[in-house]
Amino acid sequence: MSTRYPFTAVVGMDDLRLALLLNAVSPAVGGVLVRGEKGTAKSTAVRALADLLPEVAVVAGCRFSCDPAAPDPECPDGPHESGPGTARAARMVELPVGASEDRLVGALDIERALGEGVKSFEPGLLADAHRGILYVDEVNLLHDHLIDLLLDAAAMGSSYVEREGVSVRHAARFLLVGTMNPEEGELRPQLLDRFGLTVEVAASREPEQRVEVVRRRLAYDDDPAGFAARWADDEGALRQRIVAARELLPSVGLGDAVLLQIAATCAAFEVDGMRADIVMARTATALAAWAGRTEVTSEDVRQAALLALPHRRRRNPFDAPGLDQDKLDETLEQFKDEDDDPDPGPEGPGGGGGVPPQGDSPEDPAESPDAPDAPESSDASEGSGSMEPPASPAPSGPGERAAVKAAEPFRTKMLSVPGLGEGAAGRRSRARTDHGRTTGSRRPQGALTKLHLAATVQAAAPHQRARGRSGRGLVVRRDDLRQATREGREGNLVLFVVDASGSMAARQRMSAVKGAVLSLLLDAYQRRDKVGLITFRCKDAELALPPTSSVDAAAARLESLPTGGRTPLAAGLLKAHDVLRVERLRDPSRRPLLVVVTDGRATGGPEPVALGARAARLHAGEGTASVVVDCESGMVRLGLAGELARELGGTAVTLDELRADSIAGLVKDATGTSRRAA
Repeated sequence: MSTRYPFTAVVGMDDLRLALLLNAVSPAVGGVLVRGEKGTAKSTAVRALADLLPEVAVVAGCRFSCDPAAPDPECPDGPHESGPGTARAARMVELPVGASEDRLVGALDIERALGEGVKSFEPGLLADAHRGILYVDEVNLLHDHLIDLLLDAAAMGSSYVEREGVSVRHAARFLLVGTMNPEEGELRPQLLDRFGLTVEVAASREPEQRVEVVRRRLAYDDDPAGFAARWADDEGALRQRIVAARELLPSVGLGDAVLLQIAATCAAFEVDGMRADIVMARTATALAAWAGRTEVTSEDVRQAALLALPHRRRRNPFDAPGLDQDKLDETLEQFKDEDDDPDPGPEGPGGGGGVPPQGDSPEDPAESPDAPDAPESSDASEGSGSMEPPASPAPSGPGERAAVKAAEPFRTKMLSVPGLGEGAAGRRSRARTDHGRTTGSRRPQGALTKLHLAATVQAAAPHQRARGRSGRGLVVRRDDLRQATREGREGNLVLFVVDASGSMAARQRMSAVKGAVLSLLLDAYQRRDKVGLITFRCKDAELALPPTSSVDAAAARLESLPTGGRTPLAAGLLKAHDVLRVERLRDPSRRPLLVVVTDGRATGGPEPVALGARAARLHAGEGTASVVVDCESGMVRLGLAGELARELGGTAVTLDELRADSIAGLVKDATGTSRRAA
């Protein structure tokens, strides 16, 4: 087994280390979501936590880690007799992004289940993680059906496996820790709320601290065992402090005044539901125990709010996580108990300051660059993410106008790609998927994942006499097994081609256009699509955002988009053609949907209208599904967007028709037979 990087050797990132340690003290806090840019040692810190957790007592031979003091009466390996059990290290189980459902929840031996009626169950990762840590790197890229299973297990503390009438249940209580890069997309709100705490991490901008990070990492890579040995004393001291805090935790008092502060804070920030109140209470209690106190203080409540509320404040994926600290302080002061006098814990003033000591390495006695008061490490308390929209560029040429603010987004009608795809699971277009309604059966290609029972029995039935069947069980062989084919929904690549020319800026039309694109981006987020953004104006087209799962990145680019100049329509369509060609090579199963937002005008260069039509026919020839959002307004309309839609082989909708609550007819498949001109 490889030697992990020591937890106490991690430089800076005080909020991250504190959040992880609070969960180690009190697993009931509910886990940690770590958000941050790439290369910030998120995974290193999480993996290092496993070595600090106290050992757990388990029933000998139980594959589901039952507690010998209170064994699970429904354990598949049970029933268990009471006894002392055996001690082992707490596990940290990693869930790969591309894991299958059977790998997560476990799998049944279908042949034995059908032939012998035996529940032969192979445990999955949820069973392995019971009473330990379940770590999901890049949790925002996890497939929806796996997220649903995680939500169920986290909510009920158990996992259910159902396979054609055969069911298995086992306990699955674990500490859920996830890391993610917001640039690659956001999490569903349901899963976001399941994480008790969240922290934002970013690389330090202080040269001295960066030097120390590099020095320690190089020393670890050269000699992992020797490096870990140099930090063994610090690791041991921190491990003992976790044990002491766990023992103190039941004695920590949570007075009515503190509970009132917690409730008032959650109400002031308008968080949904009651989970935030419960998480804050548990976090504040853990903070007090970590600081060696038996009473929770206002400072504990403040620190708990900074860790538990930022991710629960988001109303849509375009909102940056964060908390108004002035408002937080005012709320706490308003409901503060006059007798609340913070008792400095063993680590100094402020009960919430229980950051682990960072002793220096024996070879490096210089002053530690990662002291608890380092300002660079407190990223979550500032609410600053890595997705700040860029500043609006100033007009760079004659006739160009500065960026305008987008109008309020609205709920859009359904736009989909026709036919039946086989892309990644999502919520937009029809597709053959692993989840959905059963439409037929086929021979399995590779491992069997979804059994079609009727088809399997039908395939095995004619051979029962030849196979010498004598008992009640059906004699089933591997050749008889049939895979269920299912139809569900897939996510698509929605590529926006937005006209930012001078004609779009007329009559302040661009604000409404940006609002419409923002609405479509929000719809793409909800339907689990990838998105890309191309803009065209002046003389050329620009790929403002390569295809990505981060719709908030697209929204930031859109917000800073200036307008003005000529209308190089052909350039925008040709740029889209190049982008889609590359994406078909990268991800051939993900079908594209081209959304062109324009009034249909084309100017600049020789024969701009004819060039635009030829570029549109390139997309039509390749069968690309397309929609033209007609932005033309005013009494006199030329109908150019409708002509463009016909050349693309798609359909045209006006801004008003795009709204889900408009009185116009429902927008059907993007290449439907009904093609409307503006």
